[in-house]
Amino acid sequence: MRRPFRWHILVFLAPAMLVYTAIMIVPLADTLRLALFTTVDNQPVFVGFGNFQRLFGQSVWSDAFWNSLRNNVVFFVIHMLVQNPLGVALAALLSVPRLRFRAFYRTVFFLPTMLSFVIVGFVWKLILSPIWGVAPSLLRAVDAQFLFAPWLGQERSALIAVSLISVWQFVGIPMMLIYAALLSIPEEIVEAAELDGITGFSQFWKIKLPLILPTIGIISILTFVGNFNAFDLIYTVQGALAGPSFSTDLLGTFLYRTFFGFQLQIGDPNMGATIATMMFLIIVSGVLVYVVAIQRRMRRYEF
Repeated sequence: MRRPFRWHILVFLAPAMLVYTAIMIVPLADTLRLALFTTVDNQPVFVGFGNFQRLFGQSVWSDAFWNSLRNNVVFFVIHMLVQNPLGVALAALLSVPRLRFRAFYRTVFFLPTMLSFVIVGFVWKLILSPIWGVAPSLLRAVDAQFLFAPWLGQERSALIAVSLISVWQFVGIPMMLIYAALLSIPEEIVEAAELDGITGFSQFWKIKLPLILPTIGIISILTFVGNFNAFDLIYTVQGALAGPSFSTDLLGTFLYRTFFGFQLQIGDPNMGATIATMMFLIIVSGVLVYVVAIQRRMRRYEF
């Protein structure tokens, strides 16, 4: 007997789908459409892939695009090499049963995640300021003032400094996700490892870490998507020009200046939509690589 179609499923899904379509699908489609047009005498003119040819063919656009893309890759790599391993380490420490005040430590590590970008950017600008910041005073107190430098004002260190500020703010997210994954490991597996004499760090490295690799993979792709959409922190700390000399310029800040304009630069929504389209393609490509090439291999570690 044929089962009747469950119409109530569509009824429950409809509100969420309508909201998602209105705030995500429609703007995305309009952005892709806008990238195929240019404005002549305040009238839209279809140019096909002409805007993409300008983006990659004219040095005034291509130099800025490749610089922001390169900075974005560095920004992402720093998060992958610092934030996520640090999140794994903190989660492993918090999962130790004999650790006291675990709830307090979880709150302290996760608290910066709930702060706004404006607060985080302003506070760290005050801390790292060579004029009125507390960082020089703290280093001077331990006789290490020679280590201080105007990190946010130097081209070679500004991007690293901003990346580490971002790591400080968001390390709580991978920490909590991995902590939850560690707690979900069946006790039977841990007990079997202990019976075999595998304890401490060896147990984490040989038993627990392989079991949480799928979670680490998800965190990695979330980090990738978040980093290539980054804008707020850079704008708060370094401004729309992402100084000094565009050394902290990411795709997000490049998109902002292009679309809305800034100071002497006139906004160009069509070129801004072109940059946004490239950001979308980069993010989709990264997600597809993860799903096709990495996630399938990680399924062997699921339990």
